[in-house]
Amino acid sequence: MKVLNRISWMLGLMLVASMTFMSCTKEGPAGLPGTDGKDGKDGEDGINGQDGTATCITCHDNTQTLSARTMQWEASTHATGGNYNRNTGECATCHTSQGYRGLLAGTYDPAATGAIVNNPNPPNCYTCHKIHESYTPGDLELTFSGAVDLNNTTESFDFGISSQCASCHQGRVVSNFAQIGGPDVTVTNTRYHVHYGSQSNIISGKGLFNIGEGLSNSLHTTMITDQCISCHMTGGTAGQSGGHTFKMRNLSNGLNTAGCVSCHTDAAALTADIAALKTQVTDLLTELKSKLDAKGITAPGSDNSVAGTYPANVAGAMINYKAVLYDGSYGVHNPTYTVKLLQNSIAAIE
Repeated sequence: MKVLNRISWMLGLMLVASMTFMSCTKEGPAGLPGTDGKDGKDGEDGINGQDGTATCITCHDNTQTLSARTMQWEASTHATGGNYNRNTGECATCHTSQGYRGLLAGTYDPAATGAIVNNPNPPNCYTCHKIHESYTPGDLELTFSGAVDLNNTTESFDFGISSQCASCHQGRVVSNFAQIGGPDVTVTNTRYHVHYGSQSNIISGKGLFNIGEGLSNSLHTTMITDQCISCHMTGGTAGQSGGHTFKMRNLSNGLNTAGCVSCHTDAAALTADIAALKTQVTDLLTELKSKLDAKGITAPGSDNSVAGTYPANVAGAMINYKAVLYDGSYGVHNPTYTVKLLQNSIAAIE
């Protein structure tokens, strides 16, 4: 009996060992594929995308509005002025589109050594609008808004929508800006002034040499919310004035008064008032210039400054003279302030 049990045990052990050896050998060929199982449940459909051209036609539609605005811009001084070749340093921040946007974005440092905008573009659609940033109507939003910090003063001024314009159309920084009651000023070059775009300073009555008493702003400053565009972009003759030409005169030299007549309802009186103001401001500029010549800071026949050291009032009067001259409106931007500023400047250096 014991012998049979031992034999059975040995046979079982051999069977287990043989099965173990079989499991270590290579698998046999694969069997035939089974029947496919049922498909799983489909996922939910996503939101339909917008047709490729749908965003484009928001602006590029068949109304030809965009073409009209482009034609207007092409007639503007922004497009034709040629100053975009001033593409270095601080100049590039307003004379080139890339410099302006780069300054706002913090990608262009005008004070950096060798600062330059390569392949400069003049101010264009991309300068003032957020073109092709979102491909929505939001692309027409302005790139600058809010109050403008004016140079040569700690003051700011909110020009409404026209803050976009005012951010560039203001005086540049004058390092030795004359101070009322301050020390003598040393002029070292022929351009002692706040630059050629002083319109924001005249409109706001800020950032100039505000000497004397009685300076105040006109209703143009205190009542017009959006300043520049209220006149420069209103009405006009197609492609000649108004709109994106920003011009106030037609090719026939006629004034574009479309933005004026809502307040100045008598067209004949308006034209006469503008002419009378221009005569008054021109006469005051002539008188101030003769006194500046007498002080030696300018020379007869030239508006350039003469290098030298001058009393603060003389240097300040020079700043005011050039600011009013280069404003170009002959007082229209801010009649009350402009006339009084010139009168006070004359009195300050007599």
